[in-house]
Amino acid sequence: MWPFSKRTTRKARHFARMIRAKYDAAVTNADNIRHWANADGLSADAAASADVRQTLRNRSRYEVANNSYAKGIVLTLANDCVGTGPRLQLLTEDDEVNHVIETAFADWARETRLAEKLRTMRMAKTTDGEAFALLTGNPALRSPVKLDAQLVEADRVANPLVRLVHDNTVDGIEFDRYGNPRVYLVLKQHPGQTSFVSTIDAFDRVPVEAMIHWFRPDRPGQHRGVPEITPALPLFAQLRRYTLAVLGAAETAADFAAVLFTDAPATGEAAAVEPMDIVELEKRMATVLPDGWKLGQIRAEQPGTTYGEFKRELLNEIARCLNMPFNVAAGNSSGYNYASGRLDHQTYFKSIRVEQADCNSSVLDRILSAWLHEARLLNDFAFLRSVKAMPHQWFWDGTEHVDPAKEASAQTQRLASHTTTLATEYARQGKDWETELRQRAREVALMKELGLSSAEAAPSAPAENDTDDNGKEVRRAAA
Repeated sequence: MWPFSKRTTRKARHFARMIRAKYDAAVTNADNIRHWANADGLSADAAASADVRQTLRNRSRYEVANNSYAKGIVLTLANDCVGTGPRLQLLTEDDEVNHVIETAFADWARETRLAEKLRTMRMAKTTDGEAFALLTGNPALRSPVKLDAQLVEADRVANPLVRLVHDNTVDGIEFDRYGNPRVYLVLKQHPGQTSFVSTIDAFDRVPVEAMIHWFRPDRPGQHRGVPEITPALPLFAQLRRYTLAVLGAAETAADFAAVLFTDAPATGEAAAVEPMDIVELEKRMATVLPDGWKLGQIRAEQPGTTYGEFKRELLNEIARCLNMPFNVAAGNSSGYNYASGRLDHQTYFKSIRVEQADCNSSVLDRILSAWLHEARLLNDFAFLRSVKAMPHQWFWDGTEHVDPAKEASAQTQRLASHTTTLATEYARQGKDWETELRQRAREVALMKELGLSSAEAAPSAPAENDTDDNGKEVRRAAA
C-alpha cells in the first residue's frame, strides 16, 4: 500500500511545481523564434555530415583564396604553430645513439620537407577542419629511410558508394566495436577532378597504422573535423561586402564631376534643360550656365568615420574563434602599448603551445614510430634492434619577446633564484640545452686559445630606445 495519503501527495506535487526552476534561454517566443530556428538536437557526426562539411570546406577555401585577411590569418597561424619545423631530442642513456638518430631523422625531415608539410596540414586544419597524411614508401628519396608522408585532402576520405555505409562507418572511416579507427577509405582520385568516376574499386582501404588524422573534436563522439574558421565565415562575408559598398559609394560620388541644380519651382522661369543630360567638361574652360541654374558638386562622404572602427571590431571578432589577438590578425599594432600587447599575446601563445602538444601526439609521434620501424630494417641502424624504449621530446621554434632586454633580465633573476632551469629556458627558445652548452663550451675554449676575453669576443650593441609599460620611450644604454 502507498505509505502517503492523497492529501500529502497533493501537497508534495504543489511544492514541486513551486520550486521548479525556469531558464530564460529555454523560452521560445515571438522575439527569439527566428534566432533559434536552426537549433537542433543532432549528434556530433550527424550535425557535421558529409554534405555539411563539404559546403563548409568549399566556402572556407573560397574565402581564404579571395580575402586577404583570411589568407593572412591562416598563414600566420601555420607559421607561428609550425615555424621552421620541430626538432627531435632523444632521451636515452646512450649519447652516441641519441646523436646518430637525431642527425639521421633531421636529414630525413629535410629531404621529405616535413616542416612544409606540417604547415600545409595546419592550414588545412584551419580551412578544411582536418588534415590527413598517408605514411607510404618513396624510393626516390635520397635518404636511407624511404618513408614518406603523403598529404591527402579531406575530400578523398569518404564513402565512395552509399551501399558501403554501415553502423561502424563515419564518412570514410571504419571503427571497431570499441570506437577505435580501423580502416580509412581513400578515394584514388579527388572527387573534384573532371575525370573522377565513382565505382566499386575507386578507393583504397588504408589501415590505421598508415594514416594520420589530425583534427580538433569539439563535441564528444565527433569523428570528422569542421573548419576552425566556420564561425567567422559570415563575418568575412560582411567585411568584404561592407568594404565593397564603401568603395562603390565613393566611386559613385567621384564619377559626378558636377551637377546642375536650380532653386526655381517647377513652374518657374529657368531655362529648359534636358533631365539627366550629360555635358563633357574641358580642362581650364570658362562657360556660362543656363539661366536660372547653378553648378554644384556631390560631396564624397565615403569612407565614413565608422569604417575603420567597424573593420577593427569585425576583425577582432573573426580572430577570436582562433584565439588570435587583433594585432596579429590585422598585422597592425599601432594602437597597442607594451603591456596590452604582451597581455593579448599570452592567450595566443598558450593556444599555440596546446596546438603543438596536440601535433606531437597526433602527428609527430606517429611519424617517428614509423620512421624507427623502417630504420630498424636497415643495416645502418642495426643497433636500434636492441633498443626497445625511445624516450624523446620535440622542440619547436621559440617565440620572440617584445622586449628582449626585459626578458633577459627576468631570465637572469629566475636562474639566480633557482625557480627555473637551463633546460626550461632553452626550451622556451626552441633549443636543446645540452647542444647549446656544448657549443658554448667550444666557443669559450677557442676564445682562451686565441687569447680573447668574453668582452672582446662579444659583439658591441648600440644604445637603443626602450619602452615602459605605458608605451613611453625610455633611453637605454648599450650593454
